[in-house]
Amino acid sequence: MPHYILFHKPYGVLTQFTDAEGRPTLGDYIDLPGVYAAGRLDKNSEGLLLLTDDGDVLHRVTHPRWKLPKTYLVQVEGTPDEAALQKLREGVMVKGKKTAPAEVQLLSEPPDLPPREVRQYHPTPWLRITIREGRKRQVRRMTAAVGLPTLRLVRVAIGPLTLGDLSPGAWRELTDEEREVLLRAIGLDPRRPPTPKTPFRPRRRGRRKPRR
Repeated sequence: MPHYILFHKPYGVLTQFTDAEGRPTLGDYIDLPGVYAAGRLDKNSEGLLLLTDDGDVLHRVTHPRWKLPKTYLVQVEGTPDEAALQKLREGVMVKGKKTAPAEVQLLSEPPDLPPREVRQYHPTPWLRITIREGRKRQVRRMTAAVGLPTLRLVRVAIGPLTLGDLSPGAWRELTDEEREVLLRAIGLDPRRPPTPKTPFRPRRRGRRKPRR
């Protein structure tokens, strides 16, 4: 049977299973062979990761074609005005390319999250941001582009899956109902046989040989 795992990645943990420098990795928390993270969180980000050995799910959760929303709670430095929030909603230039429209909400109260020390500036409000892309460090670069550097970033949802009360460093298997809802959200029949291999393959380089 395939595995579908929700993991609460703590701050400072790399989204990989080994590290030559001895830094904390997923392998320090999860001892299941053959599972891969469907998408990444950088070392300084926290929150929800989905891991699986189902190749189709790995591909569709991460590929922008399926537009699976990912939601983040983002603590920023500065005072977000409506103009900055609207820029984030409409898309901002990141690395020479405009981001897709995002859902952005300024929270009236800090979210209920496990405590973690961050640099203390005032004010340090929280935003709730939902995107449907997966560019490297995208949310951090988006907030920086409107003058609101990110101080803390926690992913709380991947499509229909939510972080809930999962503690940092803890993981669990999806329930049958969660698995079915996820598969339907990415256009897969829950009754289909899973693909028991990772879709990550090295890209072929160089020009193709002409057909004869």
